[in-house]
Amino acid sequence: MPALTALAPAKINLFLHVGAVDADGYHPLSSLVAFADVGDRVSVEPADRLLLTITGPFGAGLGATDDNLILRALRQLGEACGIGEPKLKVTLDKRLPIAAGLGGGSSDAGAALKLARDVLALDLDDHALETVAGVVGADGPMCLRMRTAWAEGRGDVLTDEPRLPPLPTVLFNPGVPSPTGAVYRAYDEGPVRAADRPSPPHEWSIAAVIDWLSVQRNDLEAPALALTPAIGAALSAVAATDQIALTRMSGSGATVFGLYPSDDAAQSAARALAAAHPRAWVKATQLSVQQR
Repeated sequence: MPALTALAPAKINLFLHVGAVDADGYHPLSSLVAFADVGDRVSVEPADRLLLTITGPFGAGLGATDDNLILRALRQLGEACGIGEPKLKVTLDKRLPIAAGLGGGSSDAGAALKLARDVLALDLDDHALETVAGVVGADGPMCLRMRTAWAEGRGDVLTDEPRLPPLPTVLFNPGVPSPTGAVYRAYDEGPVRAADRPSPPHEWSIAAVIDWLSVQRNDLEAPALALTPAIGAALSAVAATDQIALTRMSGSGATVFGLYPSDDAAQSAARALAAAHPRAWVKATQLSVQQR
């Protein structure tokens, strides 16, 4: 059987409202999550044992260790199905920056689970796979779905949102990591907000959605900027581009995104940013891509 390959798309938190840490060490949150048409590539094929190979421009920074989320997810899949460790070769073409606020590891695991189900001809529906994906963390189920959703609770209470229009976007990563744990610890030391879910926009045009997002927030942005000043410089760089409508950090950083009124405006901004910041990772994309 030939290898099956899929995109593991970048996940973007269009807003992220975070509450106080609970007794179990988790933060309640509210977010509208969308997925891009750029990401890593994951391939899965039969093998005589479970094997992970990592390539790509960001592959050197990620080891194929037992802690890798793909391996963790596939071992959980084997346990859930009673087949033991799946005999699969997985190749990860790592094209997204690491510790970048893009859900890359969780998205990789989600893509690998879906491909493994097909390669192994397992009788599992998406709901069962979502339960397996929870082993990689709160982002696991949403990244397995790979479609726009409201995320609440610990990020695992998901409500699909099909009304979000494709949003012309530029993703900009300044080339520095922003470790999630450190950002949350810094957040806990400062003013803590509430995980409130706002009422949706009055309409779902691009302009109306951007206006609505402009009054939302990412509660992790301030602590992330305090820990990693390069994020502030990235926000300023994107905010200075022509026709920019909104700039915000995604997740716990360090990637920031800019929203634009048209694809042409986003493409033009991406070219300008890439020329001015040759060491940064810059991609023009559309959000709200509904992956399968």
